Amino acid sequence: MNRVHSQIVGSGLVKVWMDGALLEEADAHVSPFDHGLLTGDGVFETMRVYGGRPFALRRHLDRLGRSARGLGLPCPDRAALAAAVGAVVAANGLVEARVRITMTGGPAPLGSERGTARPTMVVAAGPLTPWPATADGVVVPWPRNERGALAGLKTTSYAENVVALGYAREQGAGEAVFGNCAGNLCEGTGTNVFLAVRGRLVTPPLSAGCLAGVTRDLLVEAEVAVEEDVAVGTLAEAEEAFLTSTTREIQPIRAVDGRALPACPGPHTEAARTAFAAVLARTFDP
Repeated sequence: MNRVHSQIVGSGLVKVWMDGALLEEADAHVSPFDHGLLTGDGVFETMRVYGGRPFALRRHLDRLGRSARGLGLPCPDRAALAAAVGAVVAANGLVEARVRITMTGGPAPLGSERGTARPTMVVAAGPLTPWPATADGVVVPWPRNERGALAGLKTTSYAENVVALGYAREQGAGEAVFGNCAGNLCEGTGTNVFLAVRGRLVTPPLSAGCLAGVTRDLLVEAEVAVEEDVAVGTLAEAEEAFLTSTTREIQPIRAVDGRALPACPGPHTEAARTAFAAVLARTFDP
C-alpha cells in the first residue's frame, strides 16, 4: 500500500463513485474482463480541487468527451459526471485534492475487440502529493508519434510513460520529455513544456502530438506564450523553461539532461505564474 493510499485509508476517505453509485472503496469492483484493464482501452481526466471546489471542470469534461470520441467510446454523461465529482469530493471531506474520472471500454472478450457492455465509469479522489519546487528533465530516446491514433488523446494507455519516467528517475530527474517523429519537442509524461528562446516564451503546438493541457491552454489564451515548433534539442539550450499540469500548476525546470538552465525560475516563468493566479482568482470555470 503506497503512502498516499494509506493516508486515505487511515482517514476513512474511501468513497468512490462507480457506474452511477457512491460506494465504499472495498465495494467497488471492476471485471477482470474490463477492456481498460486488458488493453488500456480507456480515457481519463484529473482535476485540481481548491477549497473543496474542482477547477475548470467544464474544460476537463470537454476534453474527456474529445478523448472518448477519439477512441470510439460513447460520449459520457456530463451532468452525471459533474454531480459525481462533487459528491466524491464532499463524501471524502477533501479541501485541497485531486479528483480523477476514468472511463473504460467495459467488459469485453480477451483481445483487442471491444465488447457490447456499457463503459465502466469511475470517479475517485485523494489528497495532493506536493511537487518539488523545481524539476530536472531528461529527454528520452523514444519519440512520440504525432500522427498516431492516440496523439492528443488522454488515454489510460500509459505504459510508454511509465517506461520513460523510470528512465528519467534512473538519471535523477523528475520528468521525462519526449520529442516527436519530426524531431521537434512534444511533451512530458504528464506535462506540457514551455521554454524561453531568444526572449520569447513558446510551447509546442498541438500538431506536435502533445496533449491540450488545461493549464497550457489557459496560458496560451492569456497570451503568455505562443505555439511554435522547436527542435527537441532546443530545450537543453533554453534561457528558462517550465512544466505545466493540473496538479503541478507551473513548475520551473532546473536542468535538462544534466545541464542547468540559466534561470530557474526566470521572468517568463514568473509571468506565467502571475497569469495563472489571475485566472484562478477570477473564476473556477475559465
